[in-house]
Amino acid sequence: MSYAPNSPAARDVRYFLHPFTNHVAHEERGPIIIERGEGIYLFDDEGKRYIEGLAGLWCASLGFSEKRLVEAAKAQLETLPYTHAFAHRSCTPVIDLAEKLISMAPPPMSKVFFGVSGSDAVDSAIKFAWYYNNALDRPGKKKIIARKRAYHGVTIAGGSLTALGYVQDGFDLPLNHVRFTDTPCYYREGQPGESEKDFTERLARNLESLIEEEGAETIAAFFAEPVMGAGGVMVPPKGYFQRVQEILRKHDILFVADEVICGFGRTGNMWGSQTYGIRPDIVTCAKQLSAAYVPISAVMVSDDVYGVLRDYSGRLGNFGTGFTYSGHPLTAAVALETLKIYEEDDVLGHVRAVMPKFQQRLTALMESPIVGEARGVGLIGGVEIVSDKVTKALYPPERKAAALIMNMAAEDGLFVRALAGDVIGVCPPLIISEKEIDDLFDRLERTLAKAVPELQ
Repeated sequence: MSYAPNSPAARDVRYFLHPFTNHVAHEERGPIIIERGEGIYLFDDEGKRYIEGLAGLWCASLGFSEKRLVEAAKAQLETLPYTHAFAHRSCTPVIDLAEKLISMAPPPMSKVFFGVSGSDAVDSAIKFAWYYNNALDRPGKKKIIARKRAYHGVTIAGGSLTALGYVQDGFDLPLNHVRFTDTPCYYREGQPGESEKDFTERLARNLESLIEEEGAETIAAFFAEPVMGAGGVMVPPKGYFQRVQEILRKHDILFVADEVICGFGRTGNMWGSQTYGIRPDIVTCAKQLSAAYVPISAVMVSDDVYGVLRDYSGRLGNFGTGFTYSGHPLTAAVALETLKIYEEDDVLGHVRAVMPKFQQRLTALMESPIVGEARGVGLIGGVEIVSDKVTKALYPPERKAAALIMNMAAEDGLFVRALAGDVIGVCPPLIISEKEIDDLFDRLERTLAKAVPELQ
């Protein structure tokens, strides 16, 4: 495709190294350039309007025109654009945010550490788990258990936990401290004739067997998303997290709940941990913490974990980790205003009011001959594309079935995302109305209908 020499598209191809992009394909097709947003909609440089059906990247919870967040950012920039949080320094916005976040946190969280992305939150949680075990004189307790098809970021440590080939291929990942256990997807991983309860028990046995084979004395932590996002929107089977927690407590292994996608109302509760009865030792969050208006993340720890970290920092003379932008006053101010909007506008109540419509329209997609399962909770859904509904067979990888559907949806003014395992992810802003939900799924239904002859 050719562009005017100095057009934005031509300059994008010439200068910008895009994340998560096939650059050979990008040079051929060029970018979709987004110019502005309004509510749940985005507009490209030609004026075409799109429903943002994945809330950007699971993050734009309040849409794209929340004036209160703009004003909060402006006020903070005019007052104090930057100060750091090293060596006892602080500022009012970060203190207020820490207090507010802990007041909303899943129990038993006690203290919060700030960063700038979900990936660095995961890295920090790993470091905290290592520091914690060193403090307890358990230097061999360092391995991390994650799950196949998990997504925990793309840094060297977080990317090692992300069990998806496209994140690890070519990057010499994973590092050797990571072990993987089963994906908790009953539809895809359940055995013939196996009940959901039996499936849960099999996964629990496999997890405990892995721990025993490796040695519990070598395992620091277990990381899990309450609902697996990029791996294909995997909703856990009944009783799964109860059994996981029993095993982790038995073997003295920390539970890290990665709430980067699920946190702040996505599953119908403020936290995915509340939806699935998880009492974590450490929680990571980001994305909807600031409604994606500014980059910020947080790692929360229980009082028990904090006490160990505190005492060890006293012995060593320092808790030697943190970032230039940990507790940045601008990001703290915007995140604090976001949390106020969630409460004052009863965003969680709105989610609970509209999520039955969302889940009903999601489930109805299973009438398509190429949809094997449509699964979800709250305002998150995954649509698994199959070539045979009876055998659950996927299309050959070279067909790129989910990517085809994603691109066809964009042509109809709908942004969704192709996920691992030929799953279409749907995760709109939390402010979406029932009418807009119908519009979203009407477009997705049309796209699936058009894709059938293309794929079959």
